[in-house]
Amino acid sequence: MGRPGTRAAQTEARKRALLDAATTLAAEGGYEAVQMRDVAARAGVALGTLYRHYSSKDQLLLAALAQQARTLRDRLDQRPPRGDTPAERVADVLRRASRALERQPNVIRATLTAMSSSDAGTTAAKADVHETLRSIIADVVDGEDVRDLDDIVRVLGAVWFAELTFWSGGYSDSTRMGDALARAAHVVLDGRH
Repeated sequence: MGRPGTRAAQTEARKRALLDAATTLAAEGGYEAVQMRDVAARAGVALGTLYRHYSSKDQLLLAALAQQARTLRDRLDQRPPRGDTPAERVADVLRRASRALERQPNVIRATLTAMSSSDAGTTAAKADVHETLRSIIADVVDGEDVRDLDDIVRVLGAVWFAELTFWSGGYSDSTRMGDALARAAHVVLDGRH
């Protein structure tokens, strides 16, 4: 019998490998390039193992997006956002996140497609992305009295989704996206236009 926790560690390692494989395939060819059989092969796991963890491509891509959001949260712990007010700090975070996302345009386009999925199996992954975004913003406002934090997160998430859609469709560049997100942060957090 193995050491306690070994099985859980192996499961987490397999899930990480699957998310990495999906992200790599998306980076190479976008949404269409992420085929479940190819993800399993790239990760070195059986196709059945992949389906045991993720029932669809959309669920897999959203889990990868949630992992990217957690990575952002970890980076913010290492290098906190700048700004004297909650709105300034949230604006800084959204600008930094936008710059990071623009480095992987095919991945973002793929995850946007997955985020638009009506597949009921994606609900938990979408909730995970939302909760991670909420925890990032809650950490950034740093205990200051901010009314209606859940509403603020929902509005900023919707604006971010829209801006990412504009950017991925070629309507705007990352600077314009970052500026729009910063304006939205100021509007919802301190009423400044």
